Amino acid sequence: MSKSNLTPIRRVVTGHDANGKSKVVWDGPAPGTHEVSMGAGRGHIDFWVWNEAPPPLSGSNDDGNLPYDFPGPPKGGHLRVVQGAGRAIDYAVAKDPHLVPPHPIKEHPLGRRWDRGGTTSHSGGMHKTETVDYAILLDGERTLVLDDGEVQWAPGDIIIDVGAWHQWKSYGPEGGRVVYDMIAAKFVDGPAGLAQGNDKIMRADNVKLPPGVKPARRIVCMDREPGKSCLVSDGPSPDVHIDPARPGYASQRMWVTEGTPATIVLETLHLPHSIEPPPNGSVLNVVTFPPDANWQGKVGAREVEAFFKNMGSPNASTYSAQAPHPYMQKTRTLEFGIVTEGELVLVLDTQEVTVKKGDFVVQRGTNHAWSNRTSKPAVVAVATHDGADD
Repeated sequence: MSKSNLTPIRRVVTGHDANGKSKVVWDGPAPGTHEVSMGAGRGHIDFWVWNEAPPPLSGSNDDGNLPYDFPGPPKGGHLRVVQGAGRAIDYAVAKDPHLVPPHPIKEHPLGRRWDRGGTTSHSGGMHKTETVDYAILLDGERTLVLDDGEVQWAPGDIIIDVGAWHQWKSYGPEGGRVVYDMIAAKFVDGPAGLAQGNDKIMRADNVKLPPGVKPARRIVCMDREPGKSCLVSDGPSPDVHIDPARPGYASQRMWVTEGTPATIVLETLHLPHSIEPPPNGSVLNVVTFPPDANWQGKVGAREVEAFFKNMGSPNASTYSAQAPHPYMQKTRTLEFGIVTEGELVLVLDTQEVTVKKGDFVVQRGTNHAWSNRTSKPAVVAVATHDGADD
């Protein structure tokens, strides 16, 4: 991985034409590039920023260019990718110009962010933000450091950071790229930011996945006592929806936020939201799409209706015999789709666009469907936020 330049990432943003039909508005490298925002070899790329909840779904401005102060807007959030540097083979701590030794807790002047030091050329400092973060390792290698231990993760794994003290570091020379959907949260006990309530943590004890579907790993961390982060759960998603009409389809749910600012709680998958999030909230799913050839010609209005009803969003379907895809859907949501495996075609009212592993899609309340025209399953992580019409 380059230590001098950020790797460009394709971003497809959808919108509506003058007739209200869905279309692509922007397609190209995400514009919000910050080369060395966190030191040499550690920069980030902004994809989308929203200053209020629910975020707007229209407008001619590219909200990937909006400024913000980390950890982001106090009533909204932001989506970005951080490129972390690797650990040099000949690394010597005594010669590290980026070294910041561990120190007592310091609060950032702007608030909502606390730091305990520990920064090196290949690791960020131990820090805590008043946010709930959906983090996905795109590629490379990064290690999550908590107060009670370290967590190794692989590309495609998802970490749900619920306001926890944490640190990111690399042990190898490659480094890694991580996408963060950072959502403003609210600590009810000041800087401690402890998990509230006693919700039962769900496990995937009796979950069975369709053939060909890989389990989506869910890693949840938070603070259960002041100043000490811990690993709350680590395993396959405990909540899976399938579609009998599409063998090999699976939507594996990861987390739900009930509003913005989000609450700091132990579990959220007991909530019913799957396709559509709660008001001002969000829901994160990892969706596996089997090849369309496996089910084409066998799905009609009845099968589509049953699917959306089972997902809890019967009104999301825009099925018609004339639609470009049987599973066309439209919801009042801002949706971030990150292709983590394979290739898909994003089907819109007026056009189609092929997206591949590593591509990002920002959908602003647009009618769409995902079509897999290859011979292998494709996987997309979808973070869906409640949105606001004009």
